[in-house]
Amino acid sequence: MGEGIIIGVLDTGVTPGHPSYDDHDMPPAPAKWKGRCDLNATVCNNKLIGAMSFIDYNNVTRRSTHEPIDYDGHGTHTSTTAAGAFVKGANANGNAKGVASGMAPRAHIAAYKVCYGDECQGHDILAGMDAAVDDGVDVLSLSLGGDSEPYHSDPIAQGGFNAINRGVFVSCSAGNSGPDHSTLSNDAPWLLTVGASTMDRSLLATVKLGDGQEFDGETLYQPHDFGSKMLPLMYPNANEQSSLCVSGSLDRFDVRGKIVLCDRGQNSRIEKGQVVQFGGGAGMIVANAPADGYATVADPHVLPASNVPYAYGLKIKSYINSTASPTATIIFKGTAMNTPHSPAMASFSSRGPSQITPVILKPDITGPGVSVLAAWNDQTFNMISGTSMSCPHLSGIAALVFSGTSMSCPHLSGVAALIKKAHPDWSPAAIKSAIMTTAYATDNSRGPILDERRLPADLFAVGAGHVDPPKAMDPGLVYDLTPQDYIPYLCGLYANNHVRAIVGGPVNCSSVKSISEAELNYPSISVKLPAIHSTPVSYTRTVTNVGAPRSTYRAMVDVPEGVSARVDPTTLSFEKVDEKKSFSITFRRRGGRRQGAVEGQLRWVSTKHVVRSPISIILE
Repeated sequence: MGEGIIIGVLDTGVTPGHPSYDDHDMPPAPAKWKGRCDLNATVCNNKLIGAMSFIDYNNVTRRSTHEPIDYDGHGTHTSTTAAGAFVKGANANGNAKGVASGMAPRAHIAAYKVCYGDECQGHDILAGMDAAVDDGVDVLSLSLGGDSEPYHSDPIAQGGFNAINRGVFVSCSAGNSGPDHSTLSNDAPWLLTVGASTMDRSLLATVKLGDGQEFDGETLYQPHDFGSKMLPLMYPNANEQSSLCVSGSLDRFDVRGKIVLCDRGQNSRIEKGQVVQFGGGAGMIVANAPADGYATVADPHVLPASNVPYAYGLKIKSYINSTASPTATIIFKGTAMNTPHSPAMASFSSRGPSQITPVILKPDITGPGVSVLAAWNDQTFNMISGTSMSCPHLSGIAALVFSGTSMSCPHLSGVAALIKKAHPDWSPAAIKSAIMTTAYATDNSRGPILDERRLPADLFAVGAGHVDPPKAMDPGLVYDLTPQDYIPYLCGLYANNHVRAIVGGPVNCSSVKSISEAELNYPSISVKLPAIHSTPVSYTRTVTNVGAPRSTYRAMVDVPEGVSARVDPTTLSFEKVDEKKSFSITFRRRGGRRQGAVEGQLRWVSTKHVVRSPISIILE
């Protein structure tokens, strides 16, 4: 369960005294721990071993004017997702009841406050990352990020390189700017870039129309006294602002006692409900925008509500237009398990390819990031929407379901802690490889993982697939990389002074033979194939045996029509653990004028393991 491993979480701080930070039966911090707790001495314990703030940090006094207390809730949620203690009877407003814990429930948490609300300054992030590494953390978890920028100007890329140079694994959110391509951040190859997908749990709220049609949606607020009475239904589409239920846009409408249909977009989903509530509305339906498709979110709304897919929103609008007196009600069905087609990609999850290095497949992996239940600071609930409107039905809660790649990132941070505990001598790159090559690419309906359109998600959404923690403990083979292996790649990307800024030490690129990003020993494979059919593209990879001493793997490669791929050799035999073997994989165009992105996979198969690398192919 990650015992003895330290996860450093850079976020908005922590909520002291929350039961998810209980240290019952936890051992003391490891002897290597050098950090400190800037909270009341009775608050930190064997679970929460450190807490520092870097907001307005004074380098002379080594102190901040801000306590590392979480006035937002975000940092409490992410840290307990990674390593929260077991909490019996956990629930959010009576939903998703059960025993809650982080992914590594016996790992230690060290909190570094680098964000205040939505503001995260680059120098605070870099200072926090460097401090965490010096303090002795094993894993860094960063549920934050901005626009993609050159690595020498990116504090997370710089701090991340220092971390892996010291053996510290770094897990980062891909971002919430999907579903458009080339929107992800934290895309440096030494970072694990995490997308967000659903779980098989839904918090159902069914919209029933006056003509009998029913459409399933989701909400966290599940009132027991809403009743089944049909209420007037309206869609305030006089203009774009009113159809979005933006603040002030409903003043001209009489929404009293009605269920109001609001389009998703521009302002937060929760704020839409507050606008409807302010006007006296009885309930709300949030209809997805086209880009959101079927991807719904269970929000802690302030009034009875349901978020429905785009296709259902169109049908509800059609019904409203078909009758002079449309009516509807919302039937709250609570927690439902075994949701089909799970996991599915969240529409908000940022997509690749990377703007900096498009021939390294990003994101690397996806994990649970929709309606994730974890600890929360209930006193700050209304800060989600930036308003002070009351939310009486949620008062007193200590947990909340929340969505974003901020939620998927700490899942992977916790998984990395578990692997680090099982294999303390593995490098950050080996841990990343284990996570990626054991991931699964199918859902619980035995089909491919789908996106928000209910179409197969492409590799720029799902990366290597969805994390499979038990299999990641025993991957068979790993694609390893040392920090020095990145320098030829960086020298091919930037000038000497920029490379020095990234690696934090002397570098002489004139004496280094540069390589392209595709030549890195990465667990995924990306290739650009020119239109000239006869020109092959070949790469070499090296795998390290971390499974049984005597084992044999055979190559199985799948590529789409119009592309050929040859692996040499096709068999790899190992005699001992940590033995390395290299192979080449050569791609060639085989007729046709098709352009764009296609995909395949390379699998090394033994009697016990399947080591899978996704292949992203750009046909030029």
